[in-house]
Amino acid sequence: MNWKASLGKLLQYFLQGLIIIAPIAITIFGVVNLFNWIDGILPNLVHNLFPSMIGTDETGSPKRIPGLGFVVVILIVLMIGYISSSFIVSRLVDLFDSVLEKTPGIKIIYTTLKDFFEAFAGNKRKFDKAVLVSVESTEVWRVGFITQEELREFGLQEYVAVYVPQSYAFAGHLYFVKKERVRVLTDISSADAMKFAISGGVTEIDDDERR
Repeated sequence: MNWKASLGKLLQYFLQGLIIIAPIAITIFGVVNLFNWIDGILPNLVHNLFPSMIGTDETGSPKRIPGLGFVVVILIVLMIGYISSSFIVSRLVDLFDSVLEKTPGIKIIYTTLKDFFEAFAGNKRKFDKAVLVSVESTEVWRVGFITQEELREFGLQEYVAVYVPQSYAFAGHLYFVKKERVRVLTDISSADAMKFAISGGVTEIDDDERR
């Protein structure tokens, strides 16, 4: 009987350790892989354009100074963001943007990606109005985000577009629902609402994080 109790205790310790280690390990793994991917953009680009400039190591990969490519890429992105605010550059960006948006085939990919990034971080952010939405039943509510408040193009005068994220997935569903089936969340931020939805309701919302 003692060995069963000891085994159960060991299993409890293992699960407790797993709960502590797994989020930390997965986060570090994701950050390190993202860093290495960004850090390798510049050396790979230079190697493809000028193969003899930086050479390769014993594995055949382009030689690089760890961290240098990451810093350079971040500086380039910051510089592009800074100079894009100038009148001349902004006009050139708008011209290039209009060309891509009118190019058959490319415009579908480009406009989709552009709208996606702007929805999260651009001037046209869409995931900033968290709501509770009733889709299937009036007694069941889901966390969502209003992305369009006018749907006249679809012939729906009293409807709004609501994006509902899925738990533990980088995906979601878009619903057209009547306005009376949507409740705007005013006590929590959009970021907390997104974390709550993606975590499957596991994330707790503290009182000091409320609006």
